[in-house]
Order: sequence, then C-alpha cells, then structure tokens
Amino acid sequence: MTFSQVSQPLAEALAAHGYEALTPVQTAVTEPDARGRDLVVSAQTGSGKTVAFGIAMSDELLEDGRIPYSEGPLALAIAPTRELAQQVSRELEWLYAKTGARIVTCVGGMDPVKERRQLERGATIVVGTPGRLRDHLERGKLDLSALRAVVLDEADEMLDMGFREDLEEILDATPEGRRTLLFSATMPRPIEALAQRYQKNALRISTVGENRGHGDISYQAVTVAPSDIERAVVNLLRFHDAETAILFCATRDNVKHLHATLVERGFSAVALSGEHSQNERNNALQALRDRRARVCVATDVAARGIDLPSLSLVVHVEIPRDAETLQHRSGRTGRAGRKGTAVLLVPYPRRRRVEMMLRGARIQAEWGEAPTLEAIRAQDRERLMEKLLAPVEAEEDDREIARVLLEKVSAEDLAAALVVAHRASMPQPEELLGNSPENRERRERPGFEDVVWFRMDVGRRQNAEARWLLPVLCRRGHVTRDAVGQIRISADQTHFQIPRNLADQFANAVQRTARDDGEYESTILIERSPDTPREAAKHRSRDREGPQGRGRRPHPGAQGGGYSQPRGEGEAPYRARPTHGGGAGKPFHKKPRKGGRD
Repeated sequence: MTFSQVSQPLAEALAAHGYEALTPVQTAVTEPDARGRDLVVSAQTGSGKTVAFGIAMSDELLEDGRIPYSEGPLALAIAPTRELAQQVSRELEWLYAKTGARIVTCVGGMDPVKERRQLERGATIVVGTPGRLRDHLERGKLDLSALRAVVLDEADEMLDMGFREDLEEILDATPEGRRTLLFSATMPRPIEALAQRYQKNALRISTVGENRGHGDISYQAVTVAPSDIERAVVNLLRFHDAETAILFCATRDNVKHLHATLVERGFSAVALSGEHSQNERNNALQALRDRRARVCVATDVAARGIDLPSLSLVVHVEIPRDAETLQHRSGRTGRAGRKGTAVLLVPYPRRRRVEMMLRGARIQAEWGEAPTLEAIRAQDRERLMEKLLAPVEAEEDDREIARVLLEKVSAEDLAAALVVAHRASMPQPEELLGNSPENRERRERPGFEDVVWFRMDVGRRQNAEARWLLPVLCRRGHVTRDAVGQIRISADQTHFQIPRNLADQFANAVQRTARDDGEYESTILIERSPDTPREAAKHRSRDREGPQGRGRRPHPGAQGGGYSQPRGEGEAPYRARPTHGGGAGKPFHKKPRKGGRD
C-alpha cells in the first residue's frame, strides 16, 4: 500500500505496520491547506491522532527523508499522563524508525537523572508530561531553542488537571517561528484561549460528527439502588464476560475498596490510581495485556493513555463529572474499528442528572436494570454449551484418561462433572435488592395489625422511590424487608410502618447508624412520626391556608434543614440535623452546588 501524501520513510512504516488507509484525522492533516500551518484538531480518542500529528510534523522535521543534525530537539510532544506519553513515544518510534530520529521520554515516576543524560546525548523528539518537562527546562537540561514543532496532546485534559502554568512556561520558552499543533477531544473555552495566545492563523480541523458519542460504542444506562452498586458491578462483569473490562471510580479510596471486593469474589483484577508507583502501574497494565488479569479498577487520571486491544467493556461505577469525562472514559473501548460497550451505573435519585448529561453529549443510551441472576445463568448456559461443544485437539494420553473415566462413570456423570468444573471457575453472581418486586401496599399482613409510623426527611422532590428507600431502611434499622410495612412518599418526606414490637429496636438502630460523615444513607433523618401520613397531609394543608408561621411544623425543605422537635412530644430526633446543600456523594439534596458533583 502506498501513501502518496506522506513522506517515503513514514509511508513505508505505515505499510509495514499494517495500515491500508489513513484514518479521517490522519488524512485531514495531510491536506494541502493544513501543511505548514498551526492546527487545532478536535478528534475522538482512538481515532489515530498520535500517528496524525507524527505525520503532520514530518514536514518540519525531515530533509530528504532523514532527520538533520541539530543542537537541540526539533519537536516536543506534551501529554497529560505517564501512560499516554509512553504510548505516544512507542507510536512515534515505529513511525520514525527509518528516519534516524532519536526519541526521549520524560515523565514523572521515572529516573530524572537518566532522562537528563539522554537529553544531553541528543534528542530529535522529546515526549513528556508537563511537570517533568518544566523541571528539566528550569534545570537547564531541556534546550528548546531549535524547536520546529510542538504538539499538545489531550490539551483539554491537561488544563482540567491543572497544568496551565506548566504549559505556559514551556510554550513561552519555544521559538517564535515554531509550528504548534493542538489536539483535543473537546474544545472548551480555556482551549480556545490557549490557541489564540500561542498559535497564528491556525486551521481548525474536526473529525467529531454531530453525534458526539463514539460510533463503535454501545451505551447502556443501568438504574440501581444506591446500596446495590457493588453487586451490580459483579453482575455486569459476569453477564458481559468481557475479555478485558475497566471500571471507573472517582477517588483512590473507592478504587482500593472496589478492587478488594472484586478480588475477594474471585475476579482477576488490578487497580490503577495515583497512589501506585510507576512499576506497579506497568505491572498492572502488563497483567491486562497478557490476560493474567481481566478487570482494571481505575480513576480517570490513572486510566489516561491506556490502549488495550482486548478492552471491550467500560463501566462507569461512579457517574462522570461531565459529558467530556464520560467520553474520555468510554473512549478506552471501541477503538480502531473494534466494538465496545460503555455502561453507566445510575442510582435511582440521579437519573435526571444522567439524562441531561447524555443529552448534552448527544449520546443515545439504552436504559435498563442490572442483569438478574436468571439472566446471568442463561448466559452461562449458552457459553458453557458453546465452549464444551467446540472441537478440541487432545493428546493420546488425554484420550486414554477419558476412556478409563468412561469405564468407571457414566457419560452423563462425566459431562456433569465437566460442567461443575467450568462453573466453579466463575465468580458467583449477586442477588440485587433493587431487582426484587417493588415495594407495594402492604395491607394488614400478619404482624402489621399494630404498627408505629416513622418518617424520613426525603420525598418526591429528592427523587425518593420505594425501591431504593427500602434497602436504606433495612441497613439503617438493622431489619429485614419483611419488617417494613406501607411506604407513603409525599413531596418532602416519607412515612413508613414498623411493627410495634420492633419499633424500639428499629429506633435504637437508626440512632446508632446516624452520622454526619457525608455518606448519604447516614445523613437521612429517621424518626418516629407524631402523625399518620393522612394527618400529616392535613397539617400541611392547614399550614398553607393559615397565617404565615402560625402553628407550622418545619419540614425538610425549610431553612436550617431537618425537622424541629414538635413541642410536648418528648422524643428527640435520632441524629444531628443534616444540612442538605449539595454535599458530595448525596443522591438527594435541595440545591446542587453549581459546577460541583452531586
């Protein structure tokens, strides 16, 4: 295959690497209008943009197909993370293999002294992360005076990670006539400002279609009870049975916890977060590449630059902070023509927020529930049948053993033993509370002839639903589902029944489990109700009709938060009153913090 628009050494490298045609972004940077100009390129992850900017800067780097002698680096590529920088270096090494280019990688977590020695011996192209490049620059070990081209890869992510000052110091040290290539999956205002400051007459190139969702990714939104999230992760992994899957969490602690949970349940899993050393990260990625591990639990930043050909499933265990993060995470799969699946786990109270995010990203997601035990067992049956019926090449010794076994046990028993052995290698799926029949009216069931009404300070305005309130009551009150009677949800509060013989035990349990630690379950106010739901509704109606403030009982939406103790009742609430003001991690709150996470 020939590539007439690409210089000969690079064309030969592309053909040797298996390229039959250039991708859209690679073709766009070779057009006559793009040659020699500053570029602002908007392209999705996995679109071949590393090779694209390698081709684009070749006009400045090559003379008669070779790298000319220079006192300092001729090109600089800046990436947000170690993994992405190392991936860029690997791509450029095979692309420029026949040009005599010397590529040096400078990233955090590696030996800086070794990097300085490599820079002193001479480098044609330097690839690095902003912090390490700035360090070498300030120490006088990185000379940018001969630079002809600079590339900012994943520029939007670098600004999100707080590298603005580092980038500005590096770019200010580059020559005035250098060519600047800015690659970014999204183009927010800070990127526009950066382009205006450091580029001249830049050409805008966009290969992102109107449907911003990645074309090779199938999006699914799975609603779950907040207490079911870990169990839902287990069932998703079992149902999809992906060769490699990545699970995204928001914090290092959550990565550590989920990783330990999965390992305990029998999954071969690795973890990636900011607390891991470079050697640990390299070992984890290698375990995924050679199939010793099939699941990676990671934070957003730690997963940048991961390119695993076998990765077919991405699970957003915690909701992304915005549409761009959703796309960056999901873009780990569905790369280079391969199909992938991205699943968002959506706690019931956050469905509206996720729907808005998906609309903003122009992503059509299929909504549903987490796989049930029955669905997983049906999938297991199909996979087992397919695997066991597939032809195998067996050694004569193996067949001799099979003949001896058939003489001792029946064929049916032998096949059953084989099935059991295969099933034993699979982690057990979980039973989800949210998948059981939704709480219904419980009229005069045995044990509910004499009940006590309790109330909670969440209602329809906080998106409360019986299917996620019921597990919360069980966890907070240390009771089973059968110990909760009718559940009545109003605008700002929820009433529910507890049998009188369990009422004191339940009240003591919710008092012990109440904490102001930011965890949404522990901050719900649960207390005995002085009224039945009907009486409470009448009180609210009278309060609305009567004089302002006269005889009103404060409700959860009132200023100050929480319930006040009604006079003469003699029972204090079972926790300090929460302040519902958009605290992180709460699935229900009155006023979300602008720009922050729910």
